[in-house]
Amino acid sequence: MATIAEPRSRPALATPRFERWFAWLATVDHKRIGILYLVTTGFFLLVGGVESLVMRVQLAVPNNHVLSPDEYDALFTMHGTTMIFLAVTPMLVGFANYFVPLQIGARDMAFPRLNALSYWFLLLGGLLLYFSFLVGSPPDTGWFSYAPLTERPYATSPAVDYWIVGITVVSLGSIVGAINILVTVLKMRAPGMSFTRIPLFTWMSILNTLIIIFAMPDLTAAQLMLLADRHLGAHFFDVSAGADPLLWQHLFWYFGHPEVYIMILPVFGVLSEIVSTFAGRRIFGYFGLVGSGIGIVVLSFGVWVHHMFTTGLGHWVVTAFGIAGMLIAIPTGIKIFNWLATMWGGRIRFTTPMLFALGFIVTFTIGGVTGVQFSIVPVDWQLTDTYFVVAHFHYVLVGGSYLAVLAAIYFWFPKMSGRLFDEGLGKWHFWSTMIGLNLTFFPMHVIGLMGMPRRVYTYPDRPWWGAINFAETVGAFILGGSVLFFLWNIVASLRHGQAAGDNPWDAATLEWATSSPPPAYNFATIPPVPIRSPQPLWSLDAPDRADAGDGDRFDGIATPVLATYVFIASEVIFFGALIVAFIAYRTRSASGPTPDDLDVPRTALFSLALFASSATVAVAGRKLRAGKRRGFQLWLLATIVLGVVFLFGQATEYRRMYAEHITIDRNLFTSAFFTATGFHGLHVTIGVLALSVLAWLGFTGGVGPHKRTAVEAVSIYWHFVDAVWVVLFSTIYLWAWLS
Repeated sequence: MATIAEPRSRPALATPRFERWFAWLATVDHKRIGILYLVTTGFFLLVGGVESLVMRVQLAVPNNHVLSPDEYDALFTMHGTTMIFLAVTPMLVGFANYFVPLQIGARDMAFPRLNALSYWFLLLGGLLLYFSFLVGSPPDTGWFSYAPLTERPYATSPAVDYWIVGITVVSLGSIVGAINILVTVLKMRAPGMSFTRIPLFTWMSILNTLIIIFAMPDLTAAQLMLLADRHLGAHFFDVSAGADPLLWQHLFWYFGHPEVYIMILPVFGVLSEIVSTFAGRRIFGYFGLVGSGIGIVVLSFGVWVHHMFTTGLGHWVVTAFGIAGMLIAIPTGIKIFNWLATMWGGRIRFTTPMLFALGFIVTFTIGGVTGVQFSIVPVDWQLTDTYFVVAHFHYVLVGGSYLAVLAAIYFWFPKMSGRLFDEGLGKWHFWSTMIGLNLTFFPMHVIGLMGMPRRVYTYPDRPWWGAINFAETVGAFILGGSVLFFLWNIVASLRHGQAAGDNPWDAATLEWATSSPPPAYNFATIPPVPIRSPQPLWSLDAPDRADAGDGDRFDGIATPVLATYVFIASEVIFFGALIVAFIAYRTRSASGPTPDDLDVPRTALFSLALFASSATVAVAGRKLRAGKRRGFQLWLLATIVLGVVFLFGQATEYRRMYAEHITIDRNLFTSAFFTATGFHGLHVTIGVLALSVLAWLGFTGGVGPHKRTAVEAVSIYWHFVDAVWVVLFSTIYLWAWLS
């Protein structure tokens, strides 16, 4: 098949080494950023793997003392944190960075510089987390960092602070990256690529971004509350001050359980591409796969109490969430049967990517079945916090995500490198991985049923416990050793591998229609997408069916404006968490300040300035669209003045409260009040700065009718800030006044 990309010319002289390195550091090419993601997360994956091997050495025999309890706590905390936040989740984002624009026929991401920023957030957050080892304070409270055990009286070192700041930075990068991927797919698809023709990996990446956007801001809010407790004297998770001991768990697991699907949804897309390619058949049940993915996204936000069945929430609550936990198995099972149906009757090629895909189907199914068992409340009560949970979780993530990541690397390695890998080494890698994986984690089901608790650094010499743990340690080293086959294969193939060609697998999606590796511009001409085909390369023999339509690409809305709306969606979750905390704590304290201490009339007065600013910014936008530059400038300045008036009014209210000794550290009400209103004030300040930049451009002639997209985006953000204050003013002030 002829390539859609033009042949690339090679430079006559080699580029100096420092220029090549700088080009990687300064790149905004989505493919290079994708590779940076994969290399960085691969490094963290190795680090997390080494941490797990050291833990397995400690657990190899009973009453072992290779590690102290503190050292073991730090290792299992950083192992879990690394694998979830620094390895698996961002690695899948790396694949999306590289291949989503190629699969949709785009030349790059919607926001290339933001794309680079999301990567640097990941690297900075990871370095912050591991810098804690150098200062002798690695996080040691588990990847979940349950409060109140992470409050100052129980965790006095800066270890928890490193965890909060590092994960917050990584989360910000994840949110920015998710917004970028979603907007790219919505706006930059090739002509004819409607939602019913998007490749399944891209579809699952879209759904993945939705979970990130609607889950991670909740974790960020919870971490900032904990940081306020630790450094500002707030009491969000201080049980001695009357705080709800389960608030952290509710906030954390609202993120934590959808996070499992963040680590698995793109994997479902990878498996769909691989199974279809190597079975030589179109994917069975395309709409079933997409619909089941949507079902997983919806249901994932209704199962977080799945982790809290033993906390005494009441029979009706745990029953409802138990049913939700069972229901989410249905869309997952649909995918398994669709892949089996795709293979049925196909001419399967047992290449290395296909072997890893088949291994995934088997091991992930085992993990999924045990997950359904945990939705049965009495079973969960019996097995919670035992090694049965560890077995289930690792069969899902190692037997699931890890195997699928390896399948993806082997599948797309020829496209990224232009070289074929060694199939013999690939098969050695596969079989050693499967043996090590199952020898490590399957016995954990048994010892969990025997009652061995998780998160213990050693254990007594009970019958069979030592033998089973020793077998698990042997399996862990086999699994770790299997990585050597992989690294050897990658290095050898990059140096001496056979040229891959454009489409060595005879695959069907658009990334295989360009050269290997792809040029900087991806495609010389944007390829058309045949009608009713999510696998366009298998339909190019029917050019009369090509569709040059717009593919529902949201052409009526500008790209920055669409991105602003998506960002606002994430901000709704952030402020929602703060508002929930305020509602829970507004009258919970036994003594101290209450909502009655608020000055409602004066706050209402300066709130009117903020509410009026929504009207003035709207008028400014209309003046700009009409080409009336002077009117635009004046109304924009009016908006800025009203925003400053609001900030000044809020500052005077804070000053009055401070004079009356009403501060964030007094009780639960003041903690929730100052945090919610303070973050809103920060958002108003950012909005004023953005409006000021627009005003400066307006007065220097830099903003005209052709620049109204930026004005529209900032205006939408400003309207959101106003809308948030409507909710906060009603919840905090009007509620108190009416009461």
